[in-house]
Amino acid sequence: MAYVTDIKTFAALGTGVIGAGWIARALAHGLDVHAWDPAPGAEQTLRTRLANAWPALQKQGLAPGASLERLRFFDTIEACVEHADFIQESAPERLDLKRSLHATASAAARPDVMIGSSTSGLLPSEFYGDAVHPERCVVGHPFNPVYLLPLVEVVGGERTAPEALSAAMSVYSSLGMRPLHVRKEVPGFIADRLLEALWREALHLVNDGVATTGEIDDAIRFGAGLRWSFMGTFLTYTLAGGEAGMRHFMAQFGPALKLPWTYLEAPELTDSLIDAVVEGTSAQQGQRSLADLERYRDDCLLAVTAAIRETKVRHGFAFEE
Repeated sequence: MAYVTDIKTFAALGTGVIGAGWIARALAHGLDVHAWDPAPGAEQTLRTRLANAWPALQKQGLAPGASLERLRFFDTIEACVEHADFIQESAPERLDLKRSLHATASAAARPDVMIGSSTSGLLPSEFYGDAVHPERCVVGHPFNPVYLLPLVEVVGGERTAPEALSAAMSVYSSLGMRPLHVRKEVPGFIADRLLEALWREALHLVNDGVATTGEIDDAIRFGAGLRWSFMGTFLTYTLAGGEAGMRHFMAQFGPALKLPWTYLEAPELTDSLIDAVVEGTSAQQGQRSLADLERYRDDCLLAVTAAIRETKVRHGFAFEE
């Protein structure tokens, strides 16, 4: 099967934070967008989110013809996907809901149209079980804010065709994303498994009274987080090994992995721990609204990305490296 990769109309099933992010990215790339969400007031909420994100996309640069006016909202799944060239589902993480939704959408969509899911951990082989032409179904797991962060993890199920994976990665690339093929169908994929380990340890540090939420965030944003924005963990540790590189680093610091530095298991989410986390993050937020913080985040991401791009060019690297 030859799948559509030159897309003109993008269909979004689910318009929450992630779904709205996909819609903003698609609109910014000059596409028509068809959206569906059964929640009361979903269309107005979506348009409010898009208005808040649009200034960052304008700063980043819009494709010719890009406009918020190219969004249409539909009352049914069938009408939303009927004329779509690509479908992205961003519904809540409930297996029964996704299974039903994909059965309906796949029956109404053209057979050469790819269907991606934004799930962060459910396995495609499970929720595409009732889909029509499941060989064209993949996971396309993005990261918030979807309209600025380029990473999307692409995962196939047991019945996903290899050419479908290639087609999906081509579509995501055309939207300015950096698709990462996850080689095996594993829970949590790649990035969320790494983030989950950090999140668990952070909760332990709060629970044990070692640090506040703000202090833990400072440990990341003024330390490893700065390196992570341009150089991942393995390359960072390669440099830490000096001239001898990673082999020396492993020999020198490998034994520390046997030390009881981390818990690995998540702490029990007691009321006191939840209260401590909520109170800490409320203090960090202060009087700023969520919309204010989103715009601040967007501007920071644009500044960091621009700085990294300019520096890579000076050192002879492509931005994608």
